Amino acid sequence: MSRTTPPRPLDVEALFPELSAYRGTTTRLHPRPGRPEATTSSVGGPLLWPSHEPWPVCTEPHSHARGRRPADIHRERQIRASAWRREANPGPTDEERRLLDELDREQRVEGAGATDPLPLVGLAQLYRREIPDLPAGPDDCDLLQVFWCPFDAHGPSRHGMLLDLRWRRSWEVTEILTAPPQPQVVGYDGYVPEPCVLHPEQVVTYPFAGLLPEDLCARLDAWDEAMEEAAEDTADEEDTPAVGYQYDLSIPPGWRAGGFASWHTTDPAPMDCRTCAQPMQLLLTIDSSEWDGGSGSWTPLEEEGLPPHPHARPTEVTVGRWGELNVFACPEDPAHPHRWSIQ
Repeated sequence: MSRTTPPRPLDVEALFPELSAYRGTTTRLHPRPGRPEATTSSVGGPLLWPSHEPWPVCTEPHSHARGRRPADIHRERQIRASAWRREANPGPTDEERRLLDELDREQRVEGAGATDPLPLVGLAQLYRREIPDLPAGPDDCDLLQVFWCPFDAHGPSRHGMLLDLRWRRSWEVTEILTAPPQPQVVGYDGYVPEPCVLHPEQVVTYPFAGLLPEDLCARLDAWDEAMEEAAEDTADEEDTPAVGYQYDLSIPPGWRAGGFASWHTTDPAPMDCRTCAQPMQLLLTIDSSEWDGGSGSWTPLEEEGLPPHPHARPTEVTVGRWGELNVFACPEDPAHPHRWSIQ
């Protein structure tokens, strides 16, 4: 089933005509639970990985001997989802609670050394033929594959994320690796995605207000404040949330490719290529949810009125503290190292 973004509550270009010069597009990926194949774009699905090519691993030394088994995480999610779908007496039974307690226990992997290579988790793959706003890859590559380490133990702080992006030419893969290596345990449930098929939809988007010219940004901020005050004044009469530039008219929530990055948690930071100093472009946004209370106007028409979970959290991926991961690529040379920001 396709997913359709509702029309915006207001025509922002009618209110601020100069925004037309900054109009862009982004592709909402709309991941939903399913059974993806290696030949299609997906989150958490099988990857088109050559059988002769080594699977990506984390080589940074860190402990990975304790954690939860991915299979236990998947099983726990299935039990909880099934329990809450029951019409009569929804929620886990006593027997299910005992099983959930067992599945929630950390496991210890004997003999796992801190310097042993750790298989990365295959997070997603995107085919350019299916994703209109996916930027071009290097050397005619048409397939982007995304991996990450299932432990927060990287970088100078030793608490950072490790992300690994690979571009490839899909037509060169003749024999697919059918049983890729997997980490025995993971340090964080949010690193384990549920298999999801994608329903790409291209929509109009506008830059984060803080990156627009100062005068226009100030006018947008003043308009947002006026809309909030108006909503508060009518709160007793009708339950109508305020419409805002940031949450309703500019950047959609959820997984998406291309477009503009949101900087709602931190001030906008320069994302220049560390190889050639060119300003980088947004490649991919990995989000903890597809919509929430602050951006409910983006709920697809096909899912309006449905319970927010699992529809709003189909991938079960959690970035940081329920945030989003914006990944940037160099427009001059896509082979240059990527950069990212968590918001």
